Amino acid sequence: MNTITLDKLPLNSCGKIVSLNCSGPIHRRLLDLGFVQNTPIKAVFKSPFGEPTAYEVRGFTIALRKEDANNIIVTR
Repeated sequence: MNTITLDKLPLNSCGKIVSLNCSGPIHRRLLDLGFVQNTPIKAVFKSPFGEPTAYEVRGFTIALRKEDANNIIVTR
């Protein structure tokens, strides 16, 4: 299984969420937004300065900073 952190997922590539590597409020926030195991996710847009990156998950688009995306493990 080829796992990477979400911040390394190339644009227009799809992956599946394997796990969240964080705790506390950010962990709860990501779970509330639908970032749960086996959920498909796609990197759709990166800002001109490289951060944040927009991801499509469960039918909506959300922008995450690199430090938050680094806590999400995905398969390609």
